[in-house]
Amino acid sequence: MQSKEEEIRNMDSLGTIQKPHAVCVPHPPQGHINPMLKLAKLLHFKGFHITFVNTEYTHKRLLKSKGPDSIKGLPSFRFETIPDGLPEPVVDATQDIPSLCDSTRTNCLPHFKNLLTKIKTSDAPPITCIVSDGVMTFTLDAAQELGVPQVFFWTPSACGFMCYIQYQQLIQKGLTPLKDSSYVTNGYLETSIDWIPGIKEIRLRDIPSFIRTTDTNDLMLDFLQWECGRARRAFAIILNTFDALEHDVLEALSTILPPVYSIGPLNLLVKDIDDKELNTIESNLWKEESECVEWLDTKDPNSVVYVNFGSITVMTNEQLIEFAWGLANSNKTFLWIIRPDLVVGGDAILPSEFVTQTQNRGLLDKIENLVRELMDGQKGKEMKEKALQWKELAKSAVSGPYGSSFLNLENMIHEILLSTNIKKSNNI
Repeated sequence: MQSKEEEIRNMDSLGTIQKPHAVCVPHPPQGHINPMLKLAKLLHFKGFHITFVNTEYTHKRLLKSKGPDSIKGLPSFRFETIPDGLPEPVVDATQDIPSLCDSTRTNCLPHFKNLLTKIKTSDAPPITCIVSDGVMTFTLDAAQELGVPQVFFWTPSACGFMCYIQYQQLIQKGLTPLKDSSYVTNGYLETSIDWIPGIKEIRLRDIPSFIRTTDTNDLMLDFLQWECGRARRAFAIILNTFDALEHDVLEALSTILPPVYSIGPLNLLVKDIDDKELNTIESNLWKEESECVEWLDTKDPNSVVYVNFGSITVMTNEQLIEFAWGLANSNKTFLWIIRPDLVVGGDAILPSEFVTQTQNRGLLDKIENLVRELMDGQKGKEMKEKALQWKELAKSAVSGPYGSSFLNLENMIHEILLSTNIKKSNNI
């Protein structure tokens, strides 16, 4: 049986004398940079020259957290930067997402064009394609002028992406914006949504939460409608999922968009790439604490609750304290990743006196009960069994030569990224 490394290395040769050159442009938050870097590493392993374009603020955060070696790159894997148009935060923290989205849409294109001009006059191979995050679609205009294929990499699930595409319909149907803030808690979010292609039996509360605004001019509603509309102009869409997991919605997306390639889970595809130099390139915006792994190694399998709110979610200090008590009262061992910027307007530090500050802890009981159910209850047992089934299906998807994601990556490279059937402009 072939190892994963052998399977990847046995992918068809690109058959080109000069390296194709992919310019990869992630959205700045951590959860967008990570998958884009994995994709870039796969393309590099397949023979592409890579230019990875971070914002200047992201670049500085990477230097601070990982040091210069993490982004010094390789001769054929280079890092570049463009400004995001926002003033630099005083503290090392995730930028305000609505402001960031509005700024990248408004300000980044001319800087990106200047960067492409700089690359054209360098010793790098000619740019042959641009792969950008699905919410960095300003790159589409530059790709069209340059005359190269543009692919959008949407980092949410296929279901999440499909829901974003429906934002315009949700607004037209009067389902969002909400009439007032009471609609968040009065049962309105239980409204059944039965008309989204490929998605069954969901409620309004299951739609990505930007729809919970009461602002008729909400920036994120406008921004996501804009970005989803431009997705239709790309050469292809990449999703970090696999067919067995989201087959119905992937089929539905393929009827309304350019070719859709599900090539996930990317972390499994890149896991066994044997390239020590490539593996030195990292993307963590916060300093890692390796003692967490050492601590986990002392615990029994399946005995630890892992809690992580991702890279952009924020909460109030009261919510932080309630959540902490819910975990503590479950009497289960837990590993909770608390970002320094998790709490709005302050540091995410649990005060010693937090017991007295949580007299009415409705959320506390919910968290405690959910943790107990997850770890000890029948539903938790069923969830674990299902997760193990999906784990095996994910492994199958990335295994060559016939895994769906394995084949989709190969097809996307040859059918899209190496395509030469595109008209070129002389504006860049």
